[in-house]
Amino acid sequence: MQVTDVPTIVRPGEEIDVAGVKVFLKDHIDDLDGEIRIRQFPSGFSNLTYLITAGERHMVLRRPPIGANVIAGHDMGREYRVLSALHPVFPRCPKPLAFTEDESLIGAPFFIMEKLSGIILRKNVPGGVVFSDDQAKGLCNNLVDTLVDIHTIDVQAAGLDFIGKPLGYVKRQVDGWSKRYRRAKTQDAPDFEAVMAWLVEKMPQDSVRPTMVHNDYKFDNLVLDPDQPGEITGILDWEMATYGDPLMDLGNSLAYWVEKNDPEEMQVMRTMPTNIDGALTRREILNRYAQQTGYDIGNFDFYYCFGLFRLAVIAQQIYNRYYQGITKNKRFAMLIFGVIGLEKTARRFMESSQL
Repeated sequence: MQVTDVPTIVRPGEEIDVAGVKVFLKDHIDDLDGEIRIRQFPSGFSNLTYLITAGERHMVLRRPPIGANVIAGHDMGREYRVLSALHPVFPRCPKPLAFTEDESLIGAPFFIMEKLSGIILRKNVPGGVVFSDDQAKGLCNNLVDTLVDIHTIDVQAAGLDFIGKPLGYVKRQVDGWSKRYRRAKTQDAPDFEAVMAWLVEKMPQDSVRPTMVHNDYKFDNLVLDPDQPGEITGILDWEMATYGDPLMDLGNSLAYWVEKNDPEEMQVMRTMPTNIDGALTRREILNRYAQQTGYDIGNFDFYYCFGLFRLAVIAQQIYNRYYQGITKNKRFAMLIFGVIGLEKTARRFMESSQL
């Protein structure tokens, strides 16, 4: 039974020039044998990913989504530089192979990286994979511990200090994502003004221990060992990696974490199997992280609420492209309901917060 991601035919409107890719590969990557084939991975809402096979060699091509104008979030050159500096010190990220900003090849900049093979958890645990309660708990513990590993990477020693500036990081995040939401808001979307005002009011000082921040750390960006699904062998999607407050990273991650007893509006937003028997709760994840790192988590309500808001902005930006007719991908039509649900969740959380 197939338990790993399977590429399919390329979606209409997201085709790439196969001839251009073949020329690039032959010029930049040695020892390619056999027919070159290109298929597309069907999941994900951000950068587009394609599987390239050349004989027994498996690679991944990443390019920006069609019609995206959020330049910083889809900077192929930056992501390639991040992976190039990161892989020698953190080999669980994909190994980058080649990059081009020549848009004449496929209509956009792109880069090629080695494919990491394994299980990726989407909305539900795939058929053929079973987690006992203890195994689910172990996987969640590994998820936390791997995030701690990322947060202990020596950013400067690895040559990664170009990725961000810790000074003023929290304020830039709140201000920047608020501007993005207001630009992307459509007539059918909530205004989020109360949430944005609360975030400004409750904003903490910058962390005195800034770290590498993955910025999109969640189950469906983790690659699991097919033989031992509780073991994490790879971490994907470093496009938003930066240098800043590690609690922002954890808050962003927990915004995706829907527990089995959460309200209905949160259940409909669930995109990963965080509700399986044995899975840790958000509080248990937070406590383990604090135990492993020694961080003060007394003001974590801010970070979690920010994570909910940021997730809503990402969804709204993608939905806006569908709303304007820039993309025809019908998966994007449903994102407005996620935005509405996230606004309700954030407001309810603010009302119960002790900050």
